[in-house]
Amino acid sequence: MKHKITIAFLFVATLLQAQVKELTLKDALQYALENKAEAQKAKLDVENSNHKIAEARSRALPQLSLNGTLSNNPILLQSALPGDIIGEPGTVVMVPFQQKWTSVGSASVTQAIFDQAVFTGLKAAKTTREFYTINQQLTEEQLIEAVSVNYLQIYVFKQKLSFVESNLKSTQKVRDIIKGQYDNGLAKKIDYNRISVKVSNLEANRQQFAKQLELQENTLKFFIGMPMTEKISIPKLNFEISAEAFTEEVKLDNRSEVLLLKKQEELLGLQKKYYQAEYYPTLSLDGSYGYQGLGKEFPLGATPQDQVYWSDFATLGLTMRIPVFNGFATRSRVRMAEVDLKKISEDIKETELALNYDFENAKTQMTNSIINVGTQKENVALAKEVMENTNNNYLNGLATLTDLLDSETALNEAQNAYTIAQYEYKLAEIQIIKSKGELKSLSK
Repeated sequence: MKHKITIAFLFVATLLQAQVKELTLKDALQYALENKAEAQKAKLDVENSNHKIAEARSRALPQLSLNGTLSNNPILLQSALPGDIIGEPGTVVMVPFQQKWTSVGSASVTQAIFDQAVFTGLKAAKTTREFYTINQQLTEEQLIEAVSVNYLQIYVFKQKLSFVESNLKSTQKVRDIIKGQYDNGLAKKIDYNRISVKVSNLEANRQQFAKQLELQENTLKFFIGMPMTEKISIPKLNFEISAEAFTEEVKLDNRSEVLLLKKQEELLGLQKKYYQAEYYPTLSLDGSYGYQGLGKEFPLGATPQDQVYWSDFATLGLTMRIPVFNGFATRSRVRMAEVDLKKISEDIKETELALNYDFENAKTQMTNSIINVGTQKENVALAKEVMENTNNNYLNGLATLTDLLDSETALNEAQNAYTIAQYEYKLAEIQIIKSKGELKSLSK
């Protein structure tokens, strides 16, 4: 029975472990690009732009319509004619020129031969597709940046939790030693109380960091579009210091932010041309063909024997529209479009300045972070050595409990500072990668 319980326990443990998904940064980014709503909506915008092109193209194609009317005239309209036509000169005769029933069925077609607005609209639709394609790229880059930052924050909380657990274990060992000494009359109660308080504080910190880690993992799940019920595990990150950022300049030509604004500028230029197209004449070919039925009886399905007479008709012609004056409405729209172009030009300059500003700040931050990482790494090693020596000295009666507690606090502070330095370095590295327009490389 005992063996069966053990086997069942191992099976459940294995099953639970299998349900925990190890999530590397690359995995998290790929999951976000495939599942997050922002990424999916950006893809749908690109898909929708194809329909916009089809809509714009439709204006250059023949426009065909079918028309039908059926009219009943209870009171016929009459016209006054001279009586001479019926041999009664000097009189007026009222003659109806309508039938009680009229039915018309026709097909009409219109083909634009020249319409500058149609041609401009078609070009604008194609440019809109390019705009949404760049917008999709920018959306994905923004998502990659946000997910990467949140992923790194999980690493920070994991490190802090690991440090607290390690310090807790060593402090518990010291507490147990002091407890034994106190029971044997070799230590003071105040020392035991102080070390017990230290243990309690570390346990509280451990619980706090565990909850913060759980909250941060939930935040990451939200940013990548993962269900909250999914269990994830973050592997240890490898921090490699690289000087690549200092050998390359910022590349604005392939930055999605700049490309998007320039494409928007192109769209505004086409919008101006669209307004200017109102100055041009338009020419279209029109044609129609139909049947008309007239008679005293309901015409549908009737024949001349029913006193209903049918005849066909056709028309073919050209329609030209020449704009002359519309109260300066077109001129005002063109001038507003010119103002919009000037504004987008200023936006491009401001964006380029901001991107250069971010790049220079990222380089400075990376320089500081590299120095800080090295310094804090040395501080951790030194603080660990000091704590170990102090611990030995305390056990041999050569150091006070205050010295021991101070050394543990110093080690904890050094470890946290080292973790923050690593975090700041990675943030600066992300900004450097972003400034070169290579954020998507993180997901590959």
